[in-house]
This record gives sequence, C-alpha cells and structure tokens, in this order.
Amino acid sequence: QLQLVESGGGLVQPGGSLRLSCVASGFTLDYYAIGWFRQAPGKEREGVSCISSSDDSTYYAGSVKGRFTISRDNTKKTVYLQMDSLKPEDTAVYYCAVDVGPWSGSYCLRVYEYDYWGQGTQVTVSS
Repeated sequence: QLQLVESGGGLVQPGGSLRLSCVASGFTLDYYAIGWFRQAPGKEREGVSCISSSDDSTYYAGSVKGRFTISRDNTKKTVYLQMDSLKPEDTAVYYCAVDVGPWSGSYCLRVYEYDYWGQGTQVTVSS
C-alpha cells in the first residue's frame, strides 16, 4: 500500500530552522516526483516546492525561494524540506505528496498534479 509519512514539524522562533522528512513506502520513490505543500488555517493548500524523479529538477514558490531547499535520498526513500529563516507566515500544516503521472515541470506546484498525500506535520513559527 502506497504511503507517505511526514515528520520534523514543531514550534520554532522566527529566523529559526526546521527540516521536514517525507518517508515513502509501498512504491519505488526513485520513479516519481514529490511535492511539498502547506495549508494555513482558513487558507487553501499551496505548493511550496517540488522535485523531479529523473534529474532532480526543483521548483519553489516565490515566498520560500532562497530560504527552503528540497532534496531526496532514494536509498532512504525520503524527501526532505530544509526550511531556514522561518517567518510567522510560514506557519501551516505541511504535506508531502507523490505525482504518479509524467513530470509536470514548472506546473509541479499545482495541488491537482498529485495523487497520494501524507497526513501532514504542523509547523508553527512564533516567538
């Protein structure tokens, strides 16, 4: 059974860092693109970052570019989201998801490109 499990969320002060992990099971991570998304209370889910399966192409939302870094370790079946210089507006539940279709390139931040989702991990940035 295909499953994604996120971890690494928590409470951090503004300017701090967190590293989120997304562990895959039930499928071969190597073959698929993975996206990170977030949803704040009262807001729609939005794409944060995504990474391709083949050449590790990456894309970032403008609001996180230069602060967040996505990476993958297929041997550990894990995709990471390193988040630095966190701001209060980064507070949200963060989700990872897998796109089992063809690589969508620059459209990989779109929610509807993705087929399976994890349960999410809460990130709270507050002093």
